[in-house]
Amino acid sequence: MEAAEGIELLIRAARPTNAYEETMQRLLQSIRLGMIGPGERLPAERDLATMLKVSRDTVREALATLADAGYVVSRRGRYGGTFVADRIPEDSALGGGSATLPSAAEIEDVTTLRRVLEVGAAREAAGRELSAEERAALAHALEECSSSEAADHRRLDSRLHLLIAELSGSTSLVPLVANLRTRVNALLEAIPMLQPNIVHSNDQHEAIVSAILAGRPQSAAEAMLEHVEGSSALLRGFLTRH
Repeated sequence: MEAAEGIELLIRAARPTNAYEETMQRLLQSIRLGMIGPGERLPAERDLATMLKVSRDTVREALATLADAGYVVSRRGRYGGTFVADRIPEDSALGGGSATLPSAAEIEDVTTLRRVLEVGAAREAAGRELSAEERAALAHALEECSSSEAADHRRLDSRLHLLIAELSGSTSLVPLVANLRTRVNALLEAIPMLQPNIVHSNDQHEAIVSAILAGRPQSAAEAMLEHVEGSSALLRGFLTRH
């Protein structure tokens, strides 16, 4: 299966001074946030080089590193290429992991950013005249997230949130939300994944998407705010010291 076209949303030109590191960051982020799903084929090396404005040698080196780390696999033959591994490593290659609990200040900082970026994205998406393709993509992303297994939930959750950011109509907003979702996921990975919380989150996603599809900006913003505040409450409860 080919990677979704959304990969272009997270891949930006790397600065020449640290082309390898930024190439790694963009590819890792795209994989870990679900923009290129397990088993999906990445664009060809030459296409990635064009997207990132780096040499094919830089792309090849980055892909080799990702293969060694277990994120991608190479396959030969007519239908070959570089594919995301069916099961990507559990440890976050972006955050590096931490044995210390995040501070209350960090949780509040992430929550404030979510209020600004994600609540605003939902409002803007609901205020736009979405195409039939956009509406179908949003409904499909919601269905995938709602029906996902626990192991895939956070990846598909992130994909849904990133699509809402894309539907806001601001291409500049998408990488900001992508960076934010990386921080959100790093926090969420430090708390238990409980089925009731997943069910509640799915209900909130349903409310957000329904408001966007109905063209109700204020309702979409309110539903997203409820979702953000609910996640924040869980994080405070599990992670902050009293």
